[in-house]
Amino acid sequence: MTYNHPSHSFPAPCIIDDGILINKEDMRRLLNDLGRVRYIHTLDGRLQSEGDGWLVEVFTDPLQATLIANHLVYINVQSFDYLKLTSVAGETYFDLIQDIRQLRLIPVSSIPQEIDSAEDLDAETIEAMVTQVLAAKWDVQLDDDDCPF
Repeated sequence: MTYNHPSHSFPAPCIIDDGILINKEDMRRLLNDLGRVRYIHTLDGRLQSEGDGWLVEVFTDPLQATLIANHLVYINVQSFDYLKLTSVAGETYFDLIQDIRQLRLIPVSSIPQEIDSAEDLDAETIEAMVTQVLAAKWDVQLDDDDCPF
């Protein structure tokens, strides 16, 4: 079998701070680690709703909806035509666009700040977390031992 490779290939796009993404996988990767966000939903430039929440999941599925409820945000990049990335005066926001609908996501906290705050956990809190994880693992192992097959 013969494949025709173009004699001149173009490099993959490189977007730094500002640009437009149309590739769904690029959109998903960019949004995946946002954490806590403020959102502004507009239709034809008119405010529909706004609030804040935790970005729980970013996925690609043509049969599922983008959902925002109870301060939880589930983004299906298939719900949007493209993502416009903008950075102004140190603030970055992500505009998800579909026809006349725009969903703007503004990160409330940055990942490095959240990592720094995780380092502030005291030893007692970390020990309690480890104990819970180990107890859950032991429960699963016990359940597996009770399984007849």
